[in-house]
Amino acid sequence: MAVQVRMTAQQLAELTDDRYKKSELAKGELIVMSPTGFEHGIVSARIAQLLSDFVRARELGYICGAETGFLLHRDPDTVRAPDVSFVRKEKVSAGALPTSFAEFAPDLAVEVISPTDRSDEIEHKISDYLAAGTCLIWVVYPRTQTVYVYQRGRAVQRLSAEDTLSGEDVLPGFSVIVAELFP
Repeated sequence: MAVQVRMTAQQLAELTDDRYKKSELAKGELIVMSPTGFEHGIVSARIAQLLSDFVRARELGYICGAETGFLLHRDPDTVRAPDVSFVRKEKVSAGALPTSFAEFAPDLAVEVISPTDRSDEIEHKISDYLAAGTCLIWVVYPRTQTVYVYQRGRAVQRLSAEDTLSGEDVLPGFSVIVAELFP
């Protein structure tokens, strides 16, 4: 549920009230998000584990969890926090990891859909990621065991449980059968 409050990314980062710990900004508007359900958490963790194993073995960059905010646009500010994300190591030097929101887009953003998510909200997130330079987006639907793959300049792909999800040119060589993402 969106709360009608205008703020900047800095103001969001400085919030101390625990009610706002899982929040995003969309064009300056505060969006407070509820804790996710158990299935959502399992699927997100499974995706993060698979990606982390792959990325770490190849020293490709960083896998981030759902609490990681990315400042995608300024004035008005947009901060998004995908359920799982990947950032190439070239974007960040190891000694200078951002301590607040990353001021760049993730290379891969993964959104795991909960039963309460609205399609228009998901579409806005996808648009925000693509406009900011995210190369690859996976929108994962646990209930139907499907994944929608978004890339700039390409048609959206719909993958079923028996299909193979690929890291494309963002994570070359990564692949997993979609059914393996789900409990």
